Amino acid sequence: MTVNKKKNLVFIIIFAFLSLFLIFKPTGFERAIYFNAVGAKALVLSTDDSTIIQTGLFRTGDQRCHVRILSGEHKGLEMDGVNLLAGSLKDDKVFKEGDIAWVLVERDENGTPIFINMIDYYRLSGELILLIVFAATLIIFSGLRGIRMMLSFVFAFLLIWKFLIPAMLDGFNPVILSIVTLSVLTFVTLPLVSGINRRTLSAIAGSVSSILITVLVSVLMTVYLCIHGSVLEMSEALLYSGFMDLDLTSIFSAVTVLSAGGAIMDLSIDVSAAMWEVKSHAPDVSRKELFFSGLEVGKAGVGTQITTLLLAYMGSYLTLMMVYMAQATPVMNIFTSKAIAAEIVQTLAGGFGIIFVTPLTAFFATLLIERFTVTQEK
Repeated sequence: MTVNKKKNLVFIIIFAFLSLFLIFKPTGFERAIYFNAVGAKALVLSTDDSTIIQTGLFRTGDQRCHVRILSGEHKGLEMDGVNLLAGSLKDDKVFKEGDIAWVLVERDENGTPIFINMIDYYRLSGELILLIVFAATLIIFSGLRGIRMMLSFVFAFLLIWKFLIPAMLDGFNPVILSIVTLSVLTFVTLPLVSGINRRTLSAIAGSVSSILITVLVSVLMTVYLCIHGSVLEMSEALLYSGFMDLDLTSIFSAVTVLSAGGAIMDLSIDVSAAMWEVKSHAPDVSRKELFFSGLEVGKAGVGTQITTLLLAYMGSYLTLMMVYMAQATPVMNIFTSKAIAAEIVQTLAGGFGIIFVTPLTAFFATLLIERFTVTQEK
């Protein structure tokens, strides 16, 4: 085993232990909401829809479901449950015989079940199957690197869930937290994907520098265009949940930076890897030629990455824009609305980071690669 492979193996082991630490790390928000209730998986045996009121597309009232509990301490229990309908296509669900549901079993002071609340369809099994198929496909396609990519994927989720979100709820500055989170992900993800070498180091330097530019542009544009963080879905619900001191506008800027972070890292490693290959096949290439080679590669990727950002944001706001068009809303009204202005800020702020990551990565790669014998790290 080469020295470089040993370094990569050690890094993967350290990273795996960090992921395990995050898995078992408490968020600080594990307090029980339901003191006399327990969640369980249940099979719907029969339904009674007689009390459902249908008004056009919407349903109100309640649905009675006879269920059998399939998991937990009340496994095997058969009992009637209630599915409350509020007339919302987004939130309501209507069960049928044979469905698997997630329910809340409410109990009295003696622990005896007295009521079952139908929460939603049980989706965990399908989600796990999809995740396993995705991981297997990635590993088959990419081999050992695919395993490293999956570790990176898991670590990114754990870092956001166990560090970023709890820290924001605790009142820490969301913008600073987003910088720290993306920096940690950059220092972890890129070495996992590309190994520990100078190629990766130059990509890290270019990514972190571009992330800082994205933060600056996002904050300035948010202030200049008077965007309030309440434009984020469910943001006001945070305030109603007791977190009145949260700065929603800073959270909006943090979301903008996080959304662009992946594209920035992706383009930085592409530029760095391309320059590495140029140097390995043409050791006598000058610094200037090497730098402009990196720029040419980056130019090809900038357009697609910015379009990727645009499509991602437009996809999330597609129904809103359909409403505007269906109602013949004037174009000036559309572009001055808070929601569309927020989309513009997110797209352009991320676009600035993507634009700058190419020259910055090319600059750092030139410094690190130009006098280095590439074959020592390949």
